[in-house]
Amino acid sequence: MGMSVPSAESEYNTTINVVPLVDIMLVLLIIFIITLPVATEAVSIDLPRQSDTPPPDVVEQPITITVQSDGQILWNGTPSSLTDINSYVLDAAKKDPQPEVHIAADKRARYQKIADVLFIVQRGKLKKIGFAGDSSGGV
Repeated sequence: MGMSVPSAESEYNTTINVVPLVDIMLVLLIIFIITLPVATEAVSIDLPRQSDTPPPDVVEQPITITVQSDGQILWNGTPSSLTDINSYVLDAAKKDPQPEVHIAADKRARYQKIADVLFIVQRGKLKKIGFAGDSSGGV
C-alpha cells in the first residue's frame, strides 16, 4: 500500500478570498445609507449669543424672601405682605441683570405660604430662583 504525498504547490491556495470581505462591506454600506437620513435631521438648539459688551462689574445683591413658622413673610429682613412682595418682585424683574431670589422657609412653615411666595416670584418672571437651606446642618 502506497501513500501519495501531495506537493506543497498543488494543495495550498495563496490568493486571498475577497468575497466575504465584499459581502460585509456591502452590508455596511446599506446600513449607512439607511441610517444617514435619520442622523442628518436638524434639531433646533437655542444657543447663547456672544456679546461684545463686557459683563457688568456690579454684582447685584440677592433678594432673600423668608417665610417664618408663624406665616410672616420677610423681604430682605423687612416684614411684608403678599401684595408688597408682588410689587417688589415686579420692580426687581425690570432690573438688568435680574437679581437672584433666595427663598428661605422655616421647616414648620405652612406649605401654602411657601407656594404662594414661589407663585408670585414665578409670575413676576424672575428667572434666578433658589431655595436657601438650613445652615445649622441638623436634620
